[in-house]
Formats: sequence, structure tokens, C-alpha cells
Amino acid sequence: MNSNRLIHEKSPYLLQHAHNPVDWYAWGPEAFEAAKKEDKPILVSIGYSTCHWCHVMEKESYEDVSVAKLMNHYLINIKVDREERPDVDKIYMTAVSAMTGQGGWPLNMFLTPDLKPIYGGTYFPPAAKWGQAAWKDVVTQVGQSWLEPESRKKMLEAASNITDALKKYTATSHDPIQMESAWLDQAFEAFQASYDSKHGGFGPAPKFPMPVYHNFLLRYFARTKNKEALEMSLQTLRFMAKGGIYDHLGGGFARYSTDERWHIPHFEKMLYDNAQLAVNYLEAYQITHEGDLKQVAEETLHYIQRDMTHPEGGFYSAEDADSLPEADDKEKKEGAFYVWEKKEILDILGPTDGERFCTAYGVEADGNARVDPHGEFTGKNILFLANTAEAKALPGARKKLFEVRLKRPKPHLDDKIIMAWNGLMISAFAKAYQILADTAYLESAQRAARFLKTNLYDAKTRVLYRRWREGEKEVFGIADDYVFVVQGLLDLYEADFNREWLDWAIDLTHEAIERFYDADKGGFFMTAANQDDHLLLRIKEDMDNVEPSASSVGVLNLLRLAQYTDRYEFQEMADKTLKGFGANLKDSPRGMPQMLVALDFALTEPRQIVIAGKPDASDTKQMFQILGSHFIPVKIQLVVDGGQSQAAMAKSLPFLAEMKPIDGKSTAYVCCRHTCKQPTNDPQVFESLLKSL
Repeated sequence: MNSNRLIHEKSPYLLQHAHNPVDWYAWGPEAFEAAKKEDKPILVSIGYSTCHWCHVMEKESYEDVSVAKLMNHYLINIKVDREERPDVDKIYMTAVSAMTGQGGWPLNMFLTPDLKPIYGGTYFPPAAKWGQAAWKDVVTQVGQSWLEPESRKKMLEAASNITDALKKYTATSHDPIQMESAWLDQAFEAFQASYDSKHGGFGPAPKFPMPVYHNFLLRYFARTKNKEALEMSLQTLRFMAKGGIYDHLGGGFARYSTDERWHIPHFEKMLYDNAQLAVNYLEAYQITHEGDLKQVAEETLHYIQRDMTHPEGGFYSAEDADSLPEADDKEKKEGAFYVWEKKEILDILGPTDGERFCTAYGVEADGNARVDPHGEFTGKNILFLANTAEAKALPGARKKLFEVRLKRPKPHLDDKIIMAWNGLMISAFAKAYQILADTAYLESAQRAARFLKTNLYDAKTRVLYRRWREGEKEVFGIADDYVFVVQGLLDLYEADFNREWLDWAIDLTHEAIERFYDADKGGFFMTAANQDDHLLLRIKEDMDNVEPSASSVGVLNLLRLAQYTDRYEFQEMADKTLKGFGANLKDSPRGMPQMLVALDFALTEPRQIVIAGKPDASDTKQMFQILGSHFIPVKIQLVVDGGQSQAAMAKSLPFLAEMKPIDGKSTAYVCCRHTCKQPTNDPQVFESLLKSL
């Protein structure tokens, strides 16, 4: 089998294209020099290994020898894994969104040899349809226009204009404005206006889970006791957990729902979604103590432990939407691993339990997919929770079907380790331990943190790398990698109180400030200055999307670290960022819900909850279990044991020096602005103190 340059890469996405007849390059100097030497425009084609429409376009166009011949003749063709290079993706996604009004993957952008965007789009069909030009016609048009002097002149002018507009757009900043709690109220009203009270979620289909929305709404409820904010979040979480977007047999959430009912998912499973959603369900459980919410969180985390964890502890990136229906089939289909025919279920469970299961999970003889524009689910059923009582009456049925499903061809696993996403997952497992007290969750978080420190961190230079796979670390970390890992380390420190995690978090925060922080206007750029000389722009993300922005997470880290270290400079940088993004928060509050979470933290009197006692003592653990049963988002939590760690912490926080157990029992100190209430070693009194916060 012939191969191209991508055969030497580690990215699963690039390797998927290593045998295409297209003469692909990876992003880098070799490709850029070839474009200049051969005087050709560049095609940069961006996607990721579990992207359904990326697979479709590869099969239809990139595997077609005649199409590849055109591409090789007219263009220098570059493949980019957006998960490895989100900085490259962000630049050209911004450009294509400005040109066409929409974005998505695969992203196909034509560039000048000096990387300025000429024209682009997302998926292009092999023949003209759906109002889109055929891919081969687009390639031919761009290529021939480049060869004609007058057309090239116009292309170059357009590319310069687009680039100038991008630079102006990305450089746009507002004068700092004073923080106001009213921005939180305005944000709630914006969510209120877009809320789907019938099905949960915000806005029409397609519906994405958007964990950052729940982060804000649950904290807004904690701040204001506004029950509508809580119900909007809870109802959405409940509807999602009942829908087909949730894997009722194996746990975990698919990428998004194509319909408004959360029933028909796009079946790929992403680490970053499941990490954040696990936290949403855990926090919702803290507030309500509803067992169903706890179950979803646990099943999601068990899915990660079972299917998405490297033997040494890091977490894999994703599972594909597509798989082979049968082992001897030639063509993959979306959702093949997950869908069922009713007859299959009856054969496995028997007629009585089978019919009850079908009633419980909405299974129909002719299939239950009401929305199926491409005819992929004809006669198939996507399980959703139609009858909760029936489902709970069949405890063994799900396990039986899960075991049968294991024998099916599995979806492709993207087994690269992404630093930022591992940071999010460390947070999830650390919080799970704090809330549920299961040591298996703590061990998962600890092993992952050790994996990152061993394999993706250079202790001498204090550089993080973004991606590890098969022993190779590659690509310098961007701001997301630093701040998401710092968040994970702070959450892990609040779970096991190992000073190593706090110290590493402080070190990485200093590195993030040096590399990415905007000292003039606040916030964090995606990339360090001169990190990649070939990047057209240096962008500062100004939206919290399916992943929160580095600036939003970075601000909350700074605020938490200010409490742990009493360093004013951390507080000052956080305040500057919040004020710098103030116009966004005031005028478009739904766009930055995670920044609003940081604003809520900044505007709330900080609480310090300290347990004086040995960390492994049963009464210390009892106190932390009580603490874990309460949703108190604006706080830090500490344990002091009278040893060296307490003395070290007291250098920054002198009020810790005198804290000690009373009558030899672990004792809780509940403090606000370093002023503490009467300490107690009585669990019931501690519970009352927490309720008063």
C-alpha cells in the first residue's frame, strides 16, 4: 500500500490519511517552503480522528485518485489535527466563519504561500449538491485562478484584506470597566430567554451539552437561591441523561444531539465533554442528593476508567462515531456499535424481559429514530429512557446487553493523550472523590497527574507539551494546557492535600503568566509569543464554548491561588482580566459563562474551611465527607496536621499557625476573610456551620 508523508506522524488523525493518494504534508516548514518553491497555493485541511464528516470527505474525495491528482497538481496539501493544533484551527475557523457564516469540521481553507486565507469552507461533496460546489471543481477553480495573473492579483488582494480584518477583529479590546454583580443577573436572564422548557437545553437543535452553562447556573443558584436557575440546569441534565445522547449501557455522553429531544446523537465520545459533564452531575447531586444524578456521574467516570485510560494512568482523547456493523463488513456506519434492532433485544433477553426493556428504553419494531436525514438508522433503535420505573425493575438487562455489545466491532479509539483534556478529567475524578469518598476516583486522578508530570512535562524548562502518544511528546502546550492542568491540580490538592500538587500548580501558573498573560489588558493568549513563527495571528479566546476559554479558567485559578498563597499579584491579574472582559460580560453574558463563574468567585467573600487533624484519620475523613455533601463553590479547603506542611502554609497564611485539634479530635475551622467561627469537632455542629454559609 502506498503511503505519503503522514506515515511518519503520531497523530491518529494524520495517520488515517497516510495512505491517501493525496500528497499530504504535516503543518510545518517543509510544506511552507514547498509552497513558495513551487509557487502554489496551500490547502490546509483540518479535522480530528473521530470526526464523522471528516471520514465522509476522505472516502468521497481524498481516496479518489482522480481528485487527488488535481489536488497534487494545483496545491500544496497540509493535514492538521485540530486537537493537536487548536491554535492553527482557531485562526482559520475564525476566517471561514467570517467568510461563510458557519464553521465545523472538516475545515478546508485555501491559503497563499505566506498562509493568508483566500477561500474556505467545511465539508464539500464529490458532486454539486445541497447548494454546494463539488470539491474537485473548487480545487480546479482555485488552482487555475492562481495560474492566471489577473485572477491571482485579485486573490492576493482579497487574502490581504481578509487577514487585515482578522487582525483587527482579534485585536479588538475594550476599555476596562468596574466589575458588577448585575452582570450575573443579566446572564441569568439571557439563559432564561433561550431555555427550552419542554426538552431542556438552550436554543434549537442541534443541541450541545455545554457544561459551562451548568457551571454558571448552579453557582448563580448558590449565590441568589433563585430556584429557576437550579431547575433550568437540573431539567437539562435530567433530559440529557434520559436521551440517546447518553450511553445507557456503557455510560458516558456522545458529542451532541441532532434533534431537540436529545435522542439522536452524533455518536463520538470526547474526553473533554465527559470530564466536564461528570462534574456537572456531581455538583447537581451535591445540591439535590438525587440518586439518579449520582448514578450518571458514576457511570460516566466508570466508562473513562474502563475504556479511556492508558495503562499508566493518562486519559485517551475520544472514541469514534463510526464503526463496522459486523466484523466482516467493509463500510463503517455511524452509531453501528450503539444501535439495536428490537428482534436482537428479544432474542437476548427473552420475550418477557425483552418487551419490558423495549418499553423502558423506547424500542420499536421498525426503529425509533424520528430524525434520520441520511437514512442511517432505518429499522434501528437508539436507546433512551422512556419509562424509568420499568428500567429500574430490570437491573440485569442492561448488563446483559452491554456484554453482547462488547462482541461487536468497537469504534476507533483516539489514544493520544491531550494535556488540557487530562487536566479537566483530573478535576472530575478529584471532585468525585471529594463528593463520593470512593478512593478509586482519587487513585485515577493521582495516576493521571503523575503520568502528565512524567511524560508531558520538562522539569528543567517547566514546559508542558500538549500531546503524548506511544512514547512521543510533541507540540508545545498552549494556554489551555497550562491552566486546565492547574485547575486539575488544585482540585486534586483539595482531595488528597499532597503539597506536591499545589507547588506544581503554582509553578505552572507562573509559567502560564510568563508565556501567555497579557500584562496590558489581562487575559491569556492561546499561544506564547514566537511559539510558532508561522502562525498568522496571536489570538486571545473571548468565548467559553464546549471547552471554557483559557482566560476564564486562568482567572479562577488565580483567584483560588490568591487565597492559598495570599499573593496580591494573583488577585490583581485576575481583577485586571475580569475588568478587561467586562464589556463582553455586560453585553454578551451568555458568551462567557465560565468567566462569570470567576466573577462570582471574585465578588463573594472568600471562605476557608480548614480541618485540623491527620489527613488519614477517620474523623478527619468524616469531616471532609460532610463538607463534600454541601455545594459551596466559593471556598478553599485545607487540612493542617501540626507538621512541616502546616508551618509552610502558615508562612503565607499566618492564621493557620494556631489551628490544632481540640481534645485530640479532628476539628473544623470555618473562616471568612481569615476570621474564623468557633472551631468544632462535633460533626453536627460542623454541618450547621456549613449550612449557614
